Amino acid sequence: MRAADGPAVLPPARPARATALFVVLTLALVVLALVSAGLGQLSIPPDQVLGSVLHRIGLDLGPVPSHPNGDAALWTIRFPRVVMAMAVGAALATAGALMQGVFGNPLAEPGVVGVSSGAAVAACSTIVFGISFLGPWTIAVAAFVGGLVTTFLVYGLARSGGRTEVVTLVLTGVAVNAVCGAALALLTFLGDTQAREQIVFWQLGSLNGTRWPYVAVVAPLVLAGIAGAVLLARRLDLLSLGERAARHLGVDVERLRVVSIVVVALLTAAAVAFCGIIAFVGLVVPHLVRMAVGPGHRVLVPASALGGAVLLLAADLVARTAVPYADLPIGMLTALVGGPFFFWLIRRTRRSAGGWA
Repeated sequence: MRAADGPAVLPPARPARATALFVVLTLALVVLALVSAGLGQLSIPPDQVLGSVLHRIGLDLGPVPSHPNGDAALWTIRFPRVVMAMAVGAALATAGALMQGVFGNPLAEPGVVGVSSGAAVAACSTIVFGISFLGPWTIAVAAFVGGLVTTFLVYGLARSGGRTEVVTLVLTGVAVNAVCGAALALLTFLGDTQAREQIVFWQLGSLNGTRWPYVAVVAPLVLAGIAGAVLLARRLDLLSLGERAARHLGVDVERLRVVSIVVVALLTAAAVAFCGIIAFVGLVVPHLVRMAVGPGHRVLVPASALGGAVLLLAADLVARTAVPYADLPIGMLTALVGGPFFFWLIRRTRRSAGGWA
């Protein structure tokens, strides 16, 4: 459609559904945060969790934790993990929404096409070889560079005749994941016992051991990446009309793709930097949001960020409480949910495209 005073744009997202989705996701995020922070070996009721937060910001409202160690447990262990789960989930879902918009198909996702694995290899290399010239930022910067290189590699190999082929994209991701898996195996062989334990942590994905200094590194990267994605949303809407139409409307398509790839690498690096490989969040969440409110990226991007935060916070809650006195790898849980969803999405995409042969 064409606006009365401007270029053609996608039909607007369903306003009522979009509003309802944001309200539901926001409420779910708040409830999950309160419940997740209160559950554990030391159980704290949600009203006391909320009271602790209100007292910390200077509002003398609500009860504080009755247990003498309750407040310390919340602010030292629980809240850093909750904030990290929300940040990582938002980063992965936003990166997935961007990749799907740039590549023009619903199968693109940092984990599926190997971007997360590439970032993990770079980060694990700094662990094995003891590289720490940037202090706490070293792993994040290495993950960013690894993710950026892998993303450009996948993008270049998947392009053919001026378009991105779905089958080539998926097969390239399979190959990249295989190579990165071999590289991680080599790094495991070369590393000492401590390095090996950290690499296993990377491969499984976990939020265990999260502390505020880690959040202080990840949160700025995630906020910057989401802000960049929001700024790119309108041009991604125009790109979805086709490359030729987008160029006629003044969009520098190649520049848009390059900038989007950099933002994806930034978000993926933030997610991988301290939590390891957590797959399928960037595949599942944007697709479900698109089914609910339509393809417009001005709604899709922020809704995906919110949905990703909800999904990963819920997954982390299950990881901490499903088995008593054990912390399940969160990457395993997201793969158990995302794998079957990916199979369904491949079949659905193939049927709608009339086959890929």
